[in-house]
Amino acid sequence: MRQDRRPYWVKKIYLRFRSWYTQHFLKPACDYLGDYPTFMKPWYISISGPNIEIGRCATIVGEPDGRVKIGVWGADETSGRIKIGDYAMISPGTRISAANEIIIGDSVMMANGVYITDSDWHELYDRGRRSDKVTPVHIANNVWLGDHCTVLKGVSIGENSVVAAGAVVSKDVPANVIVAGNPAVVVKALDPEIEMKTRADFFADPAGLEVFFDGVDKMVLQENGFLNWLRTLIKPNCTD
Repeated sequence: MRQDRRPYWVKKIYLRFRSWYTQHFLKPACDYLGDYPTFMKPWYISISGPNIEIGRCATIVGEPDGRVKIGVWGADETSGRIKIGDYAMISPGTRISAANEIIIGDSVMMANGVYITDSDWHELYDRGRRSDKVTPVHIANNVWLGDHCTVLKGVSIGENSVVAAGAVVSKDVPANVIVAGNPAVVVKALDPEIEMKTRADFFADPAGLEVFFDGVDKMVLQENGFLNWLRTLIKPNCTD
Protein backbone atom coordinates (compact mmCIF):
# COMPACT_ATOMS: atom_id res chain seq x y z
CA MET A 1 0.00 0.00 0.00
CA ARG A 2 1.16 3.52 -0.73
CA GLN A 3 -0.50 5.01 2.34
CA ASP A 4 -1.20 3.80 5.84
CA ARG A 5 -5.01 3.61 5.94
CA ARG A 6 -5.19 2.26 9.48
CA PRO A 7 -7.14 4.24 12.04
CA TYR A 8 -4.92 5.64 14.77
CA TRP A 9 -6.34 3.25 17.39
CA VAL A 10 -5.66 0.21 15.18
CA LYS A 11 -2.00 1.18 14.85
CA LYS A 12 -1.80 1.71 18.62
CA ILE A 13 -3.10 -1.82 19.20
CA TYR A 14 -0.56 -3.17 16.72
CA LEU A 15 2.32 -1.31 18.42
CA ARG A 16 1.23 -2.59 21.85
CA PHE A 17 1.14 -6.14 20.53
CA ARG A 18 4.59 -5.70 18.95
CA SER A 19 5.98 -4.42 22.25
CA TRP A 20 4.34 -7.29 24.17
CA TYR A 21 5.85 -9.84 21.76
CA THR A 22 9.31 -8.30 22.18
CA GLN A 23 9.10 -8.30 25.97
CA HIS A 24 7.50 -11.75 26.22
CA PHE A 25 9.60 -13.72 23.73
CA LEU A 26 12.81 -11.82 22.91
CA LYS A 27 13.77 -10.06 26.13
CA PRO A 28 13.96 -13.40 28.04
CA ALA A 29 16.31 -14.69 25.30
CA CYS A 30 18.80 -11.96 26.28
CA ASP A 31 20.90 -11.72 29.41
CA TYR A 32 20.23 -8.00 29.10
CA LEU A 33 17.99 -5.91 26.86
CA GLY A 34 18.06 -2.16 27.43
CA ASP A 35 15.13 0.23 27.66
CA TYR A 36 13.24 1.59 24.63
CA PRO A 37 13.83 -1.27 22.17
CA THR A 38 12.14 -0.99 18.78
CA PHE A 39 11.85 -4.47 17.27
CA MET A 40 9.90 -4.22 14.01
CA LYS A 41 8.17 -7.46 13.03
CA PRO A 42 9.83 -9.15 16.00
CA TRP A 43 8.41 -12.57 15.01
CA TYR A 44 11.11 -12.54 12.30
CA ILE A 45 13.91 -11.96 14.83
CA SER A 46 15.73 -14.90 16.42
CA ILE A 47 17.94 -14.61 19.53
CA SER A 48 19.51 -17.84 20.78
CA GLY A 49 22.28 -19.00 23.06
CA PRO A 50 23.81 -17.71 26.31
CA ASN A 51 25.45 -14.40 27.22
CA ILE A 52 23.70 -12.07 24.77
CA GLU A 53 23.39 -8.39 25.71
CA ILE A 54 21.71 -5.65 23.67
CA GLY A 55 21.84 -2.04 24.85
CA ARG A 56 19.14 0.60 25.11
CA CYS A 57 17.29 2.13 22.15
CA ALA A 58 18.13 -0.75 19.81
CA THR A 59 16.27 -0.81 16.50
CA ILE A 60 16.03 -4.27 14.92
CA VAL A 61 13.98 -4.89 11.78
CA GLY A 62 12.89 -8.37 10.75
CA GLU A 63 11.21 -9.34 7.48
CA PRO A 64 9.81 -12.69 6.28
CA ASP A 65 12.51 -12.86 3.59
CA GLY A 66 15.17 -11.33 5.82
CA ARG A 67 15.14 -12.76 9.32
CA VAL A 68 17.57 -11.31 11.85
CA LYS A 69 19.54 -14.02 13.64
CA ILE A 70 21.69 -13.31 16.70
CA GLY A 71 23.19 -16.47 18.15
CA VAL A 72 25.94 -17.82 20.37
CA TRP A 73 27.20 -21.37 19.82
CA GLY A 74 30.09 -21.73 22.26
CA ALA A 75 32.25 -24.74 22.99
CA ASP A 76 29.80 -25.58 25.77
CA GLU A 77 26.38 -24.41 26.86
CA THR A 78 27.70 -21.50 28.96
CA SER A 79 30.54 -20.13 26.81
CA GLY A 80 30.54 -17.61 24.00
CA ARG A 81 29.30 -14.02 24.13
CA ILE A 82 27.66 -11.29 22.07
CA LYS A 83 27.46 -7.75 23.41
CA ILE A 84 25.76 -5.04 21.34
CA GLY A 85 25.95 -1.47 22.62
CA ASP A 86 23.33 1.24 22.82
CA TYR A 87 21.47 2.74 19.84
CA ALA A 88 22.20 -0.13 17.42
CA MET A 89 20.47 -0.30 14.03
CA ILE A 90 20.14 -3.86 12.71
CA SER A 91 18.46 -4.32 9.34
CA PRO A 92 16.69 -7.35 7.83
CA GLY A 93 18.80 -10.39 6.98
CA THR A 94 21.59 -9.58 9.46
CA ARG A 95 23.32 -12.55 11.13
CA ILE A 96 25.61 -12.25 14.13
CA SER A 97 27.12 -15.62 15.05
CA ALA A 98 29.59 -16.04 17.92
CA ALA A 99 31.62 -19.03 19.01
CA ASN A 100 33.77 -16.97 21.38
CA GLU A 101 33.20 -13.21 21.54
CA ILE A 102 31.65 -10.49 19.40
CA ILE A 103 31.60 -7.00 20.93
CA ILE A 104 29.77 -4.23 19.06
CA GLY A 105 29.91 -0.63 20.26
CA ASP A 106 27.31 2.13 20.48
CA SER A 107 25.47 3.63 17.49
CA VAL A 108 26.58 0.90 15.09
CA MET A 109 24.48 0.64 11.92
CA MET A 110 24.09 -2.63 10.02
CA ALA A 111 22.45 -2.60 6.59
CA ASN A 112 20.57 -5.48 4.99
CA GLY A 113 22.24 -8.86 5.00
CA VAL A 114 25.29 -8.07 7.13
CA TYR A 115 27.11 -11.14 8.45
CA ILE A 116 29.44 -11.02 11.47
CA THR A 117 31.20 -14.13 12.73
CA ASP A 118 34.17 -14.88 14.98
CA SER A 119 34.78 -18.43 13.74
CA ASP A 120 35.22 -20.57 10.63
CA TRP A 121 33.05 -23.12 12.51
CA HIS A 122 34.83 -26.14 10.96
CA GLU A 123 38.47 -27.23 10.77
CA LEU A 124 39.92 -27.61 7.27
CA TYR A 125 41.09 -31.20 7.73
CA ASP A 126 38.67 -32.44 10.37
CA ARG A 127 35.42 -30.85 9.38
CA GLY A 128 33.48 -32.39 12.20
CA ARG A 129 35.65 -30.44 14.67
CA ARG A 130 35.64 -26.76 15.59
CA SER A 131 38.89 -24.84 15.99
CA ASP A 132 39.99 -24.16 19.58
CA LYS A 133 41.58 -20.85 18.56
CA VAL A 134 39.88 -17.77 20.04
CA THR A 135 39.38 -15.09 17.38
CA PRO A 136 37.10 -12.36 18.80
CA VAL A 137 35.51 -9.60 16.74
CA HIS A 138 35.45 -6.04 18.11
CA ILE A 139 33.50 -3.28 16.33
CA ALA A 140 33.90 0.23 17.76
CA ASN A 141 31.34 3.00 18.20
CA ASN A 142 29.51 4.55 15.25
CA VAL A 143 30.66 2.02 12.64
CA TRP A 144 28.48 1.66 9.53
CA LEU A 145 28.37 -1.79 7.97
CA GLY A 146 27.06 -1.68 4.40
CA ASP A 147 24.62 -3.91 2.56
CA HIS A 148 25.63 -7.61 2.54
CA CYS A 149 29.13 -7.01 3.87
CA THR A 150 30.89 -9.73 5.86
CA VAL A 151 33.06 -9.27 8.96
CA LEU A 152 35.23 -12.32 9.59
CA LYS A 153 36.94 -13.79 12.63
CA GLY A 154 39.60 -11.94 14.59
CA VAL A 155 38.80 -8.51 13.13
CA SER A 156 38.67 -5.15 14.88
CA ILE A 157 37.00 -2.15 13.19
CA GLY A 158 37.84 1.33 14.45
CA GLU A 159 35.46 4.10 15.46
CA ASN A 160 33.37 5.85 12.76
CA SER A 161 34.62 3.65 9.94
CA VAL A 162 32.41 2.52 7.06
CA VAL A 163 32.43 -0.90 5.41
CA ALA A 164 31.12 -0.68 1.84
CA ALA A 165 28.37 -2.88 0.43
CA GLY A 166 29.53 -6.40 -0.37
CA ALA A 167 32.94 -5.97 1.25
CA VAL A 168 34.63 -8.85 3.05
CA VAL A 169 36.60 -7.68 6.09
CA SER A 170 39.34 -10.16 6.95
CA LYS A 171 41.87 -7.77 8.56
CA ASP A 172 41.69 -4.96 11.10
CA VAL A 173 40.22 -1.64 9.95
CA PRO A 174 41.52 1.61 11.48
CA ALA A 175 39.25 4.39 12.72
CA ASN A 176 37.77 7.02 10.40
CA VAL A 177 38.16 5.27 7.06
CA ILE A 178 36.01 3.68 4.36
CA VAL A 179 36.95 0.17 3.23
CA ALA A 180 35.67 -1.72 0.20
CA GLY A 181 36.33 -4.87 -1.79
CA ASN A 182 37.20 -8.51 -1.16
CA PRO A 183 39.41 -8.49 0.81
CA ALA A 184 38.44 -5.05 2.09
CA VAL A 185 41.04 -2.29 1.76
CA VAL A 186 41.01 1.39 2.66
CA VAL A 187 39.63 3.49 -0.19
CA LYS A 188 39.06 6.80 1.61
CA ALA A 189 39.93 8.55 4.84
CA LEU A 190 37.27 10.45 6.79
CA ASP A 191 38.03 13.86 8.24
CA PRO A 192 38.14 13.40 12.04
CA GLU A 193 37.75 17.17 12.48
CA ILE A 194 34.18 17.12 11.10
CA GLU A 195 31.64 16.57 13.85
CA MET A 196 29.81 13.24 13.66
CA LYS A 197 26.06 13.07 14.22
CA THR A 198 25.30 9.64 15.63
CA ARG A 199 22.29 7.59 16.62
CA ALA A 200 23.12 8.55 20.21
CA ASP A 201 22.22 12.14 19.29
CA PHE A 202 18.91 11.02 17.75
CA PHE A 203 18.00 9.06 20.90
CA ALA A 204 19.13 11.72 23.39
CA ASP A 205 15.54 11.89 24.73
CA PRO A 206 13.92 8.52 23.92
CA ALA A 207 10.80 9.19 25.99
CA GLY A 208 10.27 12.50 24.22
CA LEU A 209 10.85 10.78 20.88
CA GLU A 210 8.07 8.30 21.63
CA VAL A 211 5.70 11.16 22.41
CA PHE A 212 6.71 12.94 19.19
CA PHE A 213 6.08 9.92 16.95
CA ASP A 214 2.79 9.21 18.68
CA GLY A 215 1.75 12.77 17.88
CA VAL A 216 2.75 12.28 14.24
CA ASP A 217 0.68 9.07 14.05
CA LYS A 218 -2.31 10.80 15.60
CA MET A 219 -2.07 13.69 13.14
CA VAL A 220 -1.61 11.48 10.05
CA LEU A 221 -4.05 8.69 10.91
CA GLN A 222 -6.84 10.34 12.90
CA GLU A 223 -9.09 10.86 9.85
CA ASN A 224 -8.78 7.24 8.69
CA GLY A 225 -12.03 5.29 8.90
CA PHE A 226 -12.28 1.69 10.04
CA LEU A 227 -14.48 0.51 7.15
CA ASN A 228 -12.25 2.12 4.54
CA TRP A 229 -9.24 0.42 6.12
CA LEU A 230 -11.03 -2.96 5.91
CA ARG A 231 -11.78 -2.22 2.27
CA THR A 232 -8.04 -1.73 1.58
CA LEU A 233 -7.34 -5.18 3.05
CA ILE A 234 -9.95 -6.85 0.85
CA LYS A 235 -9.82 -4.77 -2.32
CA PRO A 236 -6.96 -2.24 -2.44
CA ASN A 237 -6.73 0.17 -5.34
CA CYS A 238 -4.00 2.35 -6.86
CA THR A 239 -4.72 5.24 -4.47
CA ASP A 240 -4.03 3.13 -1.38
